[in-house]
Amino acid sequence: MENQPFQAFWSISSTELLLLLGSSSQGLSREEAKERLTRLGANQLKPTRTAGDLSLLLSQYKSPIILLLLFAAGLSFALREHTDGLIIMVIVLFSGLLGFWQERRASQAVADLLAVVQIRARVRREGEEYEVPVEEIVPGDLIILKAGDVIPGDCLLLESKDLFVDEASLTGETFPVEKRPGVLAPGTPLSSRSNALFMGTHVISGTATALVVLTGAATEFGQVSAHLKIKAPETEFERGVRRFGYFLMEVTLLLVIAIFAVNVYLHRPVLDSFLFSLALAVGLTPQLLPAIISVNLALGSRRMAEEKVIVKRLASIENFGSMDILCTDKTGTITEGQVRIHSALDVAGRESDKVLFHAYLNSVFETGFANPMDEAIRSHCCPDISAYQKLDEIPYDFVRKRLSVLVSKEGRSLLITKGALLNVLAVCTAAETAEGQVVDLASVRPKVEEQFAEFSAQGLRTIGIAYLPLEMVATITKEQEASMIFLGFLLLYDPPKAGIMETIQKMKQLGVALKIVTGDNALVAASVARQVGLANPRILTGSELHRMSDEALLHQVNRIQVFGEVEPNQKERILSAIRKTGHVVGYLGDGINDASALHAADVSISVDSAVDVAKDAADIVLLEKDLGVLVKGVQAGRVTFANTLKYVFMATSANFGNMFSMAGASLFLSFLPLLPKQILLTNLLTDLPEMTIATDRVDPKLVERPRRWNIKFIRRFMIIFGLLSSIFDYATFGALLFLLKADVAQFRTGWFQESVISAAMIVLVIRTRGPFFRSPPGKYLFLATLLVVAATFCFPYTPLAALFNFEPLPLEFLAVIVIILFLYISGAELAKHFFYRRVRY
Repeated sequence: MENQPFQAFWSISSTELLLLLGSSSQGLSREEAKERLTRLGANQLKPTRTAGDLSLLLSQYKSPIILLLLFAAGLSFALREHTDGLIIMVIVLFSGLLGFWQERRASQAVADLLAVVQIRARVRREGEEYEVPVEEIVPGDLIILKAGDVIPGDCLLLESKDLFVDEASLTGETFPVEKRPGVLAPGTPLSSRSNALFMGTHVISGTATALVVLTGAATEFGQVSAHLKIKAPETEFERGVRRFGYFLMEVTLLLVIAIFAVNVYLHRPVLDSFLFSLALAVGLTPQLLPAIISVNLALGSRRMAEEKVIVKRLASIENFGSMDILCTDKTGTITEGQVRIHSALDVAGRESDKVLFHAYLNSVFETGFANPMDEAIRSHCCPDISAYQKLDEIPYDFVRKRLSVLVSKEGRSLLITKGALLNVLAVCTAAETAEGQVVDLASVRPKVEEQFAEFSAQGLRTIGIAYLPLEMVATITKEQEASMIFLGFLLLYDPPKAGIMETIQKMKQLGVALKIVTGDNALVAASVARQVGLANPRILTGSELHRMSDEALLHQVNRIQVFGEVEPNQKERILSAIRKTGHVVGYLGDGINDASALHAADVSISVDSAVDVAKDAADIVLLEKDLGVLVKGVQAGRVTFANTLKYVFMATSANFGNMFSMAGASLFLSFLPLLPKQILLTNLLTDLPEMTIATDRVDPKLVERPRRWNIKFIRRFMIIFGLLSSIFDYATFGALLFLLKADVAQFRTGWFQESVISAAMIVLVIRTRGPFFRSPPGKYLFLATLLVVAATFCFPYTPLAALFNFEPLPLEFLAVIVIILFLYISGAELAKHFFYRRVRY
């Protein structure tokens, strides 16, 4: 059997297809499923490319500059310059091993974290039902589906009950499509295949059992994505890194070509000039940037995982940190999420056991997706219902906003409906009074609606209960939800979480504004908003939003704190409007109707207990549905971004200044200021402290507000601090040549020491906006800096010095270098003070 055995499986009967796929009503055996998974591969659109150690190691050397350098080292061997060639190769290989070691640890850490929030599917194998990761689904599997489930492959329906599926991702159809078993013609178009389910879509309501026919790239969705080469959109952070890399590469290329040409013009050895230019390119190129970012983001994701925040897409960490508006539902995030029964009232507003009993019957027999309301009703009371039997059910959906159950007692059938009050009233024509009389609904409706407004203003969620006696019937349809008798209200409350006001205040201090976006009654949402400290919140309802133009919404959206009674597609419209006003918006959702909003947000956040479709759409998953957890995650995201920028500042200040100075010096000196192997050693030693930046402490001020990638700010930083570095570099040249009368070897040794130590120590200055002595660095950064400084001072006095053409320096040389370093660090500290006073970021 191949992974794509049937081109038109919707035209084959379920019995025949089960035989063709070697399956049965009991499902596959575990051994057969395992064998098919091995043979056909994981159920993924693209095979997971887990880079092996060898490929990860080789990727460290794929830079054209590194390859040219290795070629030049080979050329040195050919010209019998064995020592130089060997030293260059060893340094290049060691630099690559450093990057490999860091990235390998990072990728393993990320893989471990992603396993925590794996999407799973319910299968039937050997007659038993259990959950497996969706990647392990194979053709021939029987899957059990309910509302909120992601469909893991192309399937033929075997059984269904009121099944509605969202196929917008595949067909563009806005409204859910009803599905039912059957056999269709082979030429039936995709949008009309009502007996088939497709990968990439999800269940809106109802239940089903389906037979998996196609998986992975063989599915309809797989073929479409392969054709379009679907790729995750580039985040602002990724775009900024790419532009920054291009900018430095352009500067490097121009500089290297110019330096090589001038050195050849000055009749210096071609090979030395070529190697010198390439070594400069290595120093100028931020070749560690990919490794630093990978390590930083991976370490950041581990730090966030400790705060119960799992990052599915690493690049989203920056957006998470720069988020300045969070849109969320109230249930479970602002409120406890533990719905409680407040009271059950008849149409006159008096306590009614009959209303509570009918609500209990409806809840105890419903089998749709789990929800807090039904759990609250079932746990509130436990009446004797042994005389009742369930016959049928119409599950809840987001169009009807009702749930109906058909029960029987003593040969008579009873339809019981509960749901949003106005939606229940819409199918009622009568009402039952406290005395048990059935009257026309119109006579009591004004009183009912008046009470509804009062309950909502008190923050109580109001559910309508209705019933309809029927002759003995075994099944029901949605059309039978009509001419019902309104029985009364069920009032629910969900109190605000303890400490939520402090959490919202903390978010405000972090520069993150909160907006409540909910399908619940607007008055209830406004009441909750007031209880948690959003004084006099401005409210916009779904019906008002429907009448509002996009331009009007754009002007109003930032002034609104509560969006109530909104429909799922309106959430997407709200988020798009907020984004257009220049904000970075996050959306926290866990329901079936949140998928489109999650896709529309800059930062899509869900929770581990969410339905599959929400968890699948999210970039970030909270292990607890708690705004306190999210606040800690935002802080951790900002720490990660701040540490990434430290490397960028390092690469654009001391490194760039040193290499630029060296390039300039080579034009007026009669010799190369540093030999190629000495430049590479300089670059290697300055890289060591930078590798520990991911573990560095971050000043509290840097996490107080959202920050975004700003290439203009980085360019200014590079000009100021790169220029400052160059000034002291030329001061070093002058002191060595004119004050100390250094020969060539002494000049190179002194310049090497000043260059490496200044680049290592400047990290301690630019890592903080305040005085560096008031902001202690992280332990590993401090130790790495000390080690590099000590090693650089000692290196000329070791046996290895001769290999690199260094020689020990007299004491007066060391004293001058120390004075220049002191002046440089002091100058950088002073420049930083004035820079941040004039330039805000």
